[in-house]
Amino acid sequence: MKHLLHLKDYSADDIKQIIHKAIDIKKNQAHYGEVLKNKTMIMLFQKGSTRTRLSFEAGMTQLGGHAIFVDQKTTQFALTDFKDEIKAVMRYADILMFRAVKFADVQIAADQNMVPVIDACSEKYHPCQTLGDLLTMAEHAGGLEKIKKIAWLSIENNVLNTLKLACAKLGIDVYVASPKVHEISVDEELNKIAEDTGHVHKTSDLAEAVKDADFIHTDTWLDMEFYKDGQVNPEFKNEYDERIKLFKPYQINADMINKFAPQAKIMHCMPCHIGYEITRDAVDHPNSVIFDQAENRLHAQKAAILYLLGK
Repeated sequence: MKHLLHLKDYSADDIKQIIHKAIDIKKNQAHYGEVLKNKTMIMLFQKGSTRTRLSFEAGMTQLGGHAIFVDQKTTQFALTDFKDEIKAVMRYADILMFRAVKFADVQIAADQNMVPVIDACSEKYHPCQTLGDLLTMAEHAGGLEKIKKIAWLSIENNVLNTLKLACAKLGIDVYVASPKVHEISVDEELNKIAEDTGHVHKTSDLAEAVKDADFIHTDTWLDMEFYKDGQVNPEFKNEYDERIKLFKPYQINADMINKFAPQAKIMHCMPCHIGYEITRDAVDHPNSVIFDQAENRLHAQKAAILYLLGK
């Protein structure tokens, strides 16, 4: 049974197949209106999201199926063994979308091989974001084969993991300019697969990272745990201050784009933290494709769902 977990088990052809299907779905949405009639997706959330819930729920509706939103806090998972409860949950589904705190729980679900399981963001991977990003880049470059170089200016995290792996498998050079690795996101096996392609490059030189890049990506480098009631939690104040000091030089802003990479499209997986990893003038820059990127989560995920269900 095929799952969508981390892309380590996906070939370049697998990735291309999903992106090409996403392009066709986006162009011919009416054609796919009943392809998943009477099919059910359970969307299990251990942590919240805007784009993940909306894109998957809308996607299942547009494919003729039904999505059930389940917030784990309102269930009985806390009262029993996780494996027992997830096995029961999957009895009601044709496919499971799981936004998890820990990838280990996603792996437990996938290991049952009851229905296809999608990692819709864990601390280590975010394959759904990667597929949406590849669709966006393919659209704006004129095809996947036209993408030669991307740059990543943020903490090395779950989003970067799957993005660099997929791009490296497709022969796209990935330049990573980051002063810190998010420790909980590290996957040494994934890093080796990506780096062995020769397409992953690390540099502390911002100009080198973005020179001739087709796309420049960023993500927040401040964790949600740093905040409480909209204010910085005193418990994390030192780490918060250190992150700002480390990452501010890698901020995406209009001046940086205009000076070093006027050809590059600006990408951000959202939510944007204005004034930190990105500025307002970068979000609103003519080169920004951030909102295309957000929309394309919908189309790429529809393609992934059909791929996993053999449709």
